[in-house]
Amino acid sequence: MTTPHLTQIRVRGYHLDVYQHVNNARYLEFIEEARWAYFEENGVLTKCVAQGLSFIVANININYRRPALLNEALEIRTGIKALNRRSGVLSQVIYLQGTEKLIADAEVTFVLYDVKQEKAIPIDGELLESLTPYVLTA
Repeated sequence: MTTPHLTQIRVRGYHLDVYQHVNNARYLEFIEEARWAYFEENGVLTKCVAQGLSFIVANININYRRPALLNEALEIRTGIKALNRRSGVLSQVIYLQGTEKLIADAEVTFVLYDVKQEKAIPIDGELLESLTPYVLTA
């Protein structure tokens, strides 16, 4: 898979702030939902949970481009931008659904965490092989 995974979210009243647009903190929840859907649908989440591993966010850089408003349908495009033994970077871009109107874009750096060892571990072996086909192509 070399194209982004798509997650759709409709803006609800509880997403809005006093200015009647999506509060900046809600975008973090939107992209988190999209990451869960992405890793669930490509089967990687199930493999990791079975092995006592999880993906931990190490850094998020987000740019807010346009406010999202009540009842707008959003589309979040998620894919792996970069992957190495120590970490990976996900690209997550939010558009107004059915358009190229950019709402926000983010880069999310993650590490692989071993729950039993309580530390980050290398991304290698079968997991690296499982993730490599999902790296986005330009």
